[in-house]
Parts: sequence; structure tokens; C-alpha cells
Amino acid sequence: MGMASLGRLLLLAALWGGSFLFMRIVAPVLGAAPTALGRVALGAAGLLGLIALLRLRLSFHGKLRATLLLGVINSGLPFLLFALAARVLPAGYSAILNASTPLMGVLIGAALFGERIGANKLAGVLIGLGGVAVLTRTGPATDPAALWGVAACLAATACYGLAGFLTKRWIADRGGLDSRVVALGSQLGAVLLLLPFMLWQAAAQPLSWPEAGPRVWAALLALGLLCTALAYVLYFRLIADVGPLKALTVTFLIPPFGMFWSWLALGETVSGLQALGGALIALALWLVLRPEAPAARAAAPDEDWSI
Repeated sequence: MGMASLGRLLLLAALWGGSFLFMRIVAPVLGAAPTALGRVALGAAGLLGLIALLRLRLSFHGKLRATLLLGVINSGLPFLLFALAARVLPAGYSAILNASTPLMGVLIGAALFGERIGANKLAGVLIGLGGVAVLTRTGPATDPAALWGVAACLAATACYGLAGFLTKRWIADRGGLDSRVVALGSQLGAVLLLLPFMLWQAAAQPLSWPEAGPRVWAALLALGLLCTALAYVLYFRLIADVGPLKALTVTFLIPPFGMFWSWLALGETVSGLQALGGALIALALWLVLRPEAPAARAAAPDEDWSI
């Protein structure tokens, strides 16, 4: 990996790690649905501006419906679930749990898409589950409400894992599509999903927008424009430059950045047992993302999981 790609990788990890901090700031004030909707709406606006700036042709080549559906699974649902978790979980917790995305990809691939699970991946899944178990038995995650937050994070990572396979089946295997167009379409699909949730929340309880200060609005802008629009551009550029497997190494770097930002801005601390849970998940990721032997790779199709 060249220095330019390494720089993009570190910047992407910093942005995605920061997303959990920003959600932790915004969601308790505005609520989960407005946080998620604001994120995808700003992300779509940023991507639309980029496409206009680059004068790219905005054509979905008959894949608009598939792209919108991918947005529901890959952005709308997980962003809503992580925003719900941000109301009860520290940002560092959510960042660590997000790292289980490739593990969910392995399980979903085996259960629904006939993927082969080798010894390394099986060991990785088991160790990763052990790491999650350690996290859920330490610190604030022992609170019943926080356990629902952990469940929301894991459901979000399952959405990411499923979306990777659906992207291959609905987009790549049907001739492909410009990655920036896919990213824009996915954000638009997420907007369509989240808008009813936003309206439902507004009807159920008055929105506390007037009480939100500049800090909350700045965090929401950063969440949408930096952690979503810019981050997707960086991620797809990395995939083009170094391939999906190396691009997925960003998963290792998101938890340290997430914990660092939350410590710096919110004063969150990490206990020894929490660090152990994160270390087990990191080991699991290494086993899952470790290249297999040539014969095993030939037997299994390419894999790609979104984050």
C-alpha cells in the first residue's frame, strides 16, 4: 500500500471513528430518527454536489430500484440503529461493536449465500463472539437499556454484512455502476426509509431542535458531510486503488479512533475488560480478513462488506 493510500486509510478510519462521537452528541438531543435522517440527507447533498462538480453523468442504468434498496439496508437501517444505540451507549462501545461487521458477513454468507467457512474464519467468528460477550458483561453495557443498545449495534453490523453480498448480486454481477452514483443512490434510499420515522417521532413528541446548540448542529454537519459523504468517496477510492480486502483493514483502525475521539471530547474511559473485549474482536478480524490458501480462495467467491 502506497503512502497516498495509507493516508486515505487513516483519514477514513478517523472519520468513521468520529461518527460514533458525533452520534453520541446529536442523538440524545435530537433523537435517533432526526440524527439518522440528517446524516443521510447531508450525505446525499454532499455526494450530489461532488457529482455535479466532477460533471459525472448521473445514470443508474436500470439499477435505481436496486440502489435504493441497498440504501435501506446499507445506510438507513444501520444508521438508525447506531443512532438508537448512541442514546444509551458510550461512543467507544459502539465503535468497537461496529468492528464485528466482517464477522456478520461470514455468518450471513454461510447461512444465506452458500459461502464456505474455513478454519480461520470459524475461529474468528467464535473469538469475536467471545469479545462481544466480554463487552456486554462490563461497564455500562450491563445496564438493561444498554443491552438493547448492544443489540442495535449488532443488528446494524448484520445489515452491513448483508449489504455486501447484495451489492455484488444486484450491482456488480449486473454490469456494475459508478461507485459514487451507488453511494448517492444509497443515501437517497436511506432518506426515503427514514423520513416516515422522522415524521412519526415528530408526531409522538415535540422535537427539541430549539434547545440544540451550535455544538449539536456542528456535530450533525460533520456526521453527514465528513463521516458520510467524504468517507464514502475515500472508501470507494481505496477499493479501486488497493482492492476490497486491504480497504477493509480500516475496520481494525475504527475502534482506536472512536475511543480516542470519545476520550478527547467526552472524557470516556476504557476499562481493562473493555480493552480485552476489543482485543478479542481485533484478533477475530485478523483471522477473518487473513488471506486464505489459494485452493480455498478459488473455492469461494470474492467478498466485500460495507461499513
